[in-house]
Amino acid sequence: MVDLDQAIVARYEAHGESFEVLIDPAIVQKMKDGKEVDLFEHMVIDTIFKNAKKGTRAPEEKIKEVFGTEDPAEVAKTIILKGEVQLTTEQRKIMQENKRKRIVEYIARNAMNPQTGAPHPPTRIETAMEEARVRVDPFKSVEAQVPGVMDAIRPLIPIRFDKVRIAVKISGENYGRCYEDFKQFGKITKEEWQKDGSWIGIVEMPAGLQNDFLEKISNKTHGEADTKILKGAG
Repeated sequence: MVDLDQAIVARYEAHGESFEVLIDPAIVQKMKDGKEVDLFEHMVIDTIFKNAKKGTRAPEEKIKEVFGTEDPAEVAKTIILKGEVQLTTEQRKIMQENKRKRIVEYIARNAMNPQTGAPHPPTRIETAMEEARVRVDPFKSVEAQVPGVMDAIRPLIPIRFDKVRIAVKISGENYGRCYEDFKQFGKITKEEWQKDGSWIGIVEMPAGLQNDFLEKISNKTHGEADTKILKGAG
């Protein structure tokens, strides 16, 4: 259970009645993102209120009529997903900042500057969002907001989503050290072993990851890897 002083009110109105629950604000986004959560762990009390501030409970018959069940977790889920969530100014600010960071990370990971073929630093993306006065919704998913953000910042910086293909040649010994990194950053689209025991492969990944990938492989192989960013379609 969450402490009362950390909780917020989620309210749903139907059939002329109000139904409220006291919940942890952090759980709202997870639920709206479709993640499974144990609601009982994130409610102040497993009670459905008519007015949480006054402590007035909602009539059981009304709960059954509106929600088709009296199970507090099921009712609370509907209230949170379909109703309104009342955040304090500070809570909203924190959630917006967290969501903004996730949007910036998503764009930096997947986008590139089409003029240079290189990824944009997160700070450049964040600055463009500020200049474009992008408003972040603390409850909408990152994926749902990214298209609008891209439309807003594209007049300010050259940017597009793209993938890159990087050819890699490493020794058989280094292959064992790097294979999991290849899978982590993207996918191997082509590979073959050479007669000298070396491995050659092509790894496709989001454009924004190329610098991190090249640095990681260089460190893992102590600078012995041969890499090349390929042009054109695979």
